[in-house]
Amino acid sequence: MRPINIQLILLFLCATLTAGAHTLRVGKNGAYRTVAEAIGQAQPFDTLLLDGEVFFETNIVIDKPMTLDGQGHAVIDGEEKDEILVIDSDSVVVRGLTIQNVGHSFIKDRAGIRVRERNHILIENCILTNTFFGIYLQKSNHTIVRHNVVIGTPGRSETFTGNAIHLWYCDNIEVAYNTVKNHRDGIYFEFVNYGSIHDNYSEQNVRYGLHFMFSNHDDYFKNTFINNGSGVAVMFSKWITMKDNKFLDNWGSASFGLLLKEIYDGELSGNIFRNNTIAIHAEGANRLTIQQNVFEKNGWALKVMGSCFDNHVTGNNFRGNNFNIATNSKQSKDRYDHNYWDDYAGYDLDKDGIGDVPHRPVKLFAYIVERVPISIIMLRSLFIEMINFAEYIVPSLTPENLVDASPAMQPYNL
Repeated sequence: MRPINIQLILLFLCATLTAGAHTLRVGKNGAYRTVAEAIGQAQPFDTLLLDGEVFFETNIVIDKPMTLDGQGHAVIDGEEKDEILVIDSDSVVVRGLTIQNVGHSFIKDRAGIRVRERNHILIENCILTNTFFGIYLQKSNHTIVRHNVVIGTPGRSETFTGNAIHLWYCDNIEVAYNTVKNHRDGIYFEFVNYGSIHDNYSEQNVRYGLHFMFSNHDDYFKNTFINNGSGVAVMFSKWITMKDNKFLDNWGSASFGLLLKEIYDGELSGNIFRNNTIAIHAEGANRLTIQQNVFEKNGWALKVMGSCFDNHVTGNNFRGNNFNIATNSKQSKDRYDHNYWDDYAGYDLDKDGIGDVPHRPVKLFAYIVERVPISIIMLRSLFIEMINFAEYIVPSLTPENLVDASPAMQPYNL
């Protein structure tokens, strides 16, 4: 991955925004009563300090380099008329603002803060509520979005809400330490390359906590995705690194902790998948390394379709899942080794910590449910235990080569 030099970006912003700059106060105690008026009178690289009051304005355009600072107290309210803040200049800092009540539209993607084809932008410590789209970046590079809270209106469908943080055709982006909630997607990446998404908290979003489309060379790590329609979807992307995230309580008839579709050459490591309907659903996912993850108390830990090739699943813990592995194919092109399976019934005579007999993690009943979903109602029946045991002794329907030849006898300390 191409390194994102955040320090250089910040140094560039600080140097340019302070050289020869002035400070303008906006509000009842300042020289200007509206934000738009102050921007119109400001010189490049000035700082606008907003008093702690409510400014009822929409379509505020920042068309020159500057810092817009709400000092943690100022509010800009769009009164649900239109979008609020449009950044149309390079080298802009927006911080410490509360932005609320963007007008909804079925024609325009209105946003609380929009960055329009500009570079070197910093958006931090802002609160955005009832904004349709929260922060919207289009064709913008070298931008940081951090320490913001973006909360939509609970109970709205996909049609009536946009994404909390939305990026389209952007490069070298950092999205960090944000809380996103009650939107269509918490964070959305489309055609975004060399991005870093870390330490975000994404909860109760209607569709996905994080959604990738056609994005390459991106990292996401140390994020929490909890109780979303589905946790994360990574689609039609390459070279994605997914590390140390938590996928929790993404539960429902069509919910995934992580959906992988047409993704290549990625890594998943150190993640926790707990209480998801399906922890990972993989379709057209190839050449992935899936290692040192925890799969615990999910309906399905892994659903790996026959279109997946050359993946390596190693060193993971599978505990308390209804099904550890399910597939729709009688052949496996992936490799499984050194995983801990809580249903492994083998032995370890040489006491090296590795089972002496291979483990077949696909149960016959998982194979049946994949083809006849209604059969799930028989999950806990004695009959199912009997056919699973028979298939384990003499495999006939489950994939013969989907086997862990070296299963761990004890769970890893992950």
